[in-house]
Amino acid sequence: MSETNNRCGFTAIVGRPNVGKSTLLNRIIGQKLAITSHKPQTTRHSILGVKTDTGGQIVYVDTPGLHTRGNQPMNKYLNRTAKSALADVDLLLFVVEALRWTEEDESVLKTISKYGLKCILIINKVDKIKQKEELLPFLSEVSDKYSFSEVIPLSALNGANVSELEQKVLAAMPEGDNIYPEDQLTDRSERFFAAEFVREQLTQRYAQEIPYALTVEIEKFEVVKGLYRINALIWVERQGQKNIIIGKNGEALKEVAMQARKEMEKFFDHKVYLRVWVKVKKSWSTDSKSLHQLGYGD
Repeated sequence: MSETNNRCGFTAIVGRPNVGKSTLLNRIIGQKLAITSHKPQTTRHSILGVKTDTGGQIVYVDTPGLHTRGNQPMNKYLNRTAKSALADVDLLLFVVEALRWTEEDESVLKTISKYGLKCILIINKVDKIKQKEELLPFLSEVSDKYSFSEVIPLSALNGANVSELEQKVLAAMPEGDNIYPEDQLTDRSERFFAAEFVREQLTQRYAQEIPYALTVEIEKFEVVKGLYRINALIWVERQGQKNIIIGKNGEALKEVAMQARKEMEKFFDHKVYLRVWVKVKKSWSTDSKSLHQLGYGD
């Protein structure tokens, strides 16, 4: 136990897809660690975000959305990844959307109740509610669904009430020494983030099907005299998807690469030279072996 009353522990952010878990992580850490879009299942991997303050250190674990849709290998991988994060944490943050409780929220609640962990219920997206009194009946209803230690309405998007949440989380952590150096923000590599920034641009730009049928692999990542030289390979499942991403005269792909490069340069704080290709790997998202080869192993 720490002699200075320092607190340190792990907190998993859980919920169904598209409730704002990654936006909340980014808000708390103060830097973009998790890519976001308005499409469900944008998050595919658990990401650690480390927040060190005067009172101690909290290691937040952002997880893919727990969902009941589909029984394909990718869906199973996402659910396994999310559930595996629940095994060794000190606290759960269960994120739901204000004024909306779905069957998937109910399913998430059933899952987390099996672990018997202390849990804070977060009512996100309150910034979208014009008449705040509408929130009171909803708060009363969802509060009775489980023995939550706290129920906190907030907006991950604009930061309302997020500092209050952080105080509650720190108070719930066990006493102990910090696990990570003070200046470390995550456990993920720069190569991982390079792939995610390319995938984010693609996910934000294309309609329903393509985001779930694409992934990004970094073939080369090297730093030469302060310049990041990165080769990224976009995998899709059909030729038609490849044609859409490349666009007429390659203009669509150029735009994706340009915006992804800008995000990388902000994140890495270095100049980036990015080259991007698109290839077809038929049905990769429904083939367990291909998933493993592309970084979706257990």
